[in-house]
Amino acid sequence: MVRLWQHGLSLVLLAAVWQAASTLAGDRALPPPLAVLETMAVGLARGDMLYHVAVTLARVAASFVLAMAIGTAAGLALGRSGLLDRLFGGWLVFFLNLPALVVIILCYIWFGLGEAAALTAVAASKIPNVAVVMREGARTLDADLREMACVFRFGRWRTLRHVVLPQLAPFLLAASRSGLSLIWKIVLVVELLGRSDGVGFQLHVYFQLFDVTTILAYAVAFILVVQAIEWGLLQPAEQRIGRWRR
Repeated sequence: MVRLWQHGLSLVLLAAVWQAASTLAGDRALPPPLAVLETMAVGLARGDMLYHVAVTLARVAASFVLAMAIGTAAGLALGRSGLLDRLFGGWLVFFLNLPALVVIILCYIWFGLGEAAALTAVAASKIPNVAVVMREGARTLDADLREMACVFRFGRWRTLRHVVLPQLAPFLLAASRSGLSLIWKIVLVVELLGRSDGVGFQLHVYFQLFDVTTILAYAVAFILVVQAIEWGLLQPAEQRIGRWRR
């Protein structure tokens, strides 16, 4: 309850600062919070905002699953094998420093302005980050616990469930949080450059119209969706997974 009140007070303070900034800058440059919320409510009532947010969320989910699966597998392989890490560790540095915009443009050139190209570009931009985090997690696995599991004949499934995954859980959550925050931003760029729907496409449309209020309304709507995922999925998962440490 105390944390809920603290979050609520923080949001009220943010709204107050936003309102003060709007008063200083003017409604045209920075619309007040109530105007943005009213525009968001109208868009949701019409259904168009809900549609575009849902399309973007679907792309985020697909890219997130793809990036987490491939990045986790690659990171664990590099973390458990010194030879693989020496051979391919430099690849991670290269792809970590490759701008996401370059990846997006190349995917659109190579695969066309389709959904597959969009998802590939987003996932490819995030896979190196996940791999780096999971590589560090694999390096911290306790060898003594693994040997104990072998002595007691846990088997592969029980060893994975009771020994490996609990140790990797903090790294998985860290990769998930950073991945979610980064992927949805890259998805918006992908939609702005080459899709005909989604939040990124709508931001491009309203940018051409200089409609700051609607731009902020779409941004706030999707931020609320991502925050709901954080509170509804990631935080409960973190609390549940962390019970074994107590």
